[in-house]
Amino acid sequence: MIDSVQLERLLSRAEHVLGRLEAALPPAPPMPDWKAAVAFRWRKSSGRGWLQAVAKPHPIRLADIETVDDQKARIVANTRQFVAGQGANNVLLTGARGCGKSSLVKAVLNEFSGEGLRLIEVDKNDLIDLADIVDLLDGRPEKFIIFCDDLSFEAGETAYKALKSILDGSVAAPPDNVLIYATSNRRHLMPEYFSENLDTQRVDDEIHPGEAVEEKISLSERFGLWISFYPFSQNDYLAVYAHWARQFGIAEAIIAACEREALNWSLSRGSRSGRVAWQFARDLAGRHSSNNGNTP
Repeated sequence: MIDSVQLERLLSRAEHVLGRLEAALPPAPPMPDWKAAVAFRWRKSSGRGWLQAVAKPHPIRLADIETVDDQKARIVANTRQFVAGQGANNVLLTGARGCGKSSLVKAVLNEFSGEGLRLIEVDKNDLIDLADIVDLLDGRPEKFIIFCDDLSFEAGETAYKALKSILDGSVAAPPDNVLIYATSNRRHLMPEYFSENLDTQRVDDEIHPGEAVEEKISLSERFGLWISFYPFSQNDYLAVYAHWARQFGIAEAIIAACEREALNWSLSRGSRSGRVAWQFARDLAGRHSSNNGNTP
């Protein structure tokens, strides 16, 4: 048996070892200052995660996003209901690249931040921490959008299971002050293979998809609101180019004269999108500024 003296020595040594371990560990991350910013990023170091305030959130406004009026109206209505404490859905924005999906999420933050809306950007690789992030937000008076940009999963990845659980699959009910907004070029977020269709079965006159297909569809179905985006027409592309050119201070005569150049720019990029239109307008503004010596 260990006598009291030996027990005291063991406890003292244990406390000494624990003290050395604590000194070697990184300090616990501070709690976020919710009043310091309206947007945050989830960061990780040495296995610990924390919320980092974004000093300069993207200033884009809803008025800057053109030619997607229906998509804009739907996400604005959902977000307005959310900040008002009414029923609202998690949102999945899918479709053509560069057509305003992530810009709309940033714009609704700027529209409703004065009413208590906050945004937390989470990288796909950190989705396994979603439960910890939600625990930090539960009970707060603010409304939080967890934003996952350009979200998709490859075969073999398991982080999507954490997302499924938070969306609608955990024994714990999701907090009323948290929604997830995600953008993706894939409607079902995961790769779909032709071979998976071979598992589809016919029972009487009904079609029963294979288990692999059902698993992939079940993730996207947990988003209550789907908003789809489509490639821009030529007129849409030119309208967005003209809007941004005006924002950069380019004269109307120059905007009209450079429409053909704007179209050639999109052909060289192989894409006719809002992002490409903005990039051309920015380039044109830079060239115009260097020509006349004025800042647009």
